Amino acid sequence: MDGERTVLDLTLGNFAEVGLREAAIVVGYRKEAVQDRKDALEQKYGVKLTLVENDKAEEWNNAYSLWCARDLFTEGLLLANGDTVHPASVQRTLLDGNDRLAAEGRAPGILLALDAVKKLADEEMKVVVDPAKGVQRITKLMEPAEATGEYIGLTVINPSAAADLSDALRATFERDPQLYYEDGYQLMADRGLRIDVQPIGEVSWVEVDNHEDLAKAREIACQY
Repeated sequence: MDGERTVLDLTLGNFAEVGLREAAIVVGYRKEAVQDRKDALEQKYGVKLTLVENDKAEEWNNAYSLWCARDLFTEGLLLANGDTVHPASVQRTLLDGNDRLAAEGRAPGILLALDAVKKLADEEMKVVVDPAKGVQRITKLMEPAEATGEYIGLTVINPSAAADLSDALRATFERDPQLYYEDGYQLMADRGLRIDVQPIGEVSWVEVDNHEDLAKAREIACQY
């Protein structure tokens, strides 16, 4: 990112800032790069790390990647994609939203961070939300004008959703190994299982897919 910090550094720093003290990293391609830094990362951020190996990282898409961590779902977790740069305020907003819904007796099984401000185009992971029913669609393959907002790659997975999510992910990659874990979320919605969203407001963030995104990520990282 800036000669010192990687996207992983930023994510672990965010976790530490919101009080998380344990994290699991799904590793596959170049896993040795994470293994070599594991002790240093734990010491720097005060977060105990568990490495979960994805044996098909160079063959299959991320529905399988997330399924590899299924044994952790029952503990409850905050999922963060490995290519997203954003401030810790986004995690805090998501966790606070989860706590608020639980206090109101509406504890979500799954809660997605949603950017409802950004102007959308074809490549974004777009979401359609029904206020009464939760997420109805989540896919890149829809007209931007139809979407409520963009899922930014952060999810609270509560223990109550563990079995349903694990089953949906398995069904998803067995249908097509190249599908995304968001396709597993869609399957859950199709099965009548509720998925909620937490709007994050107007926040600078970026998904790093190319050199232009990386330049933007460096600018954002300098702000916090």
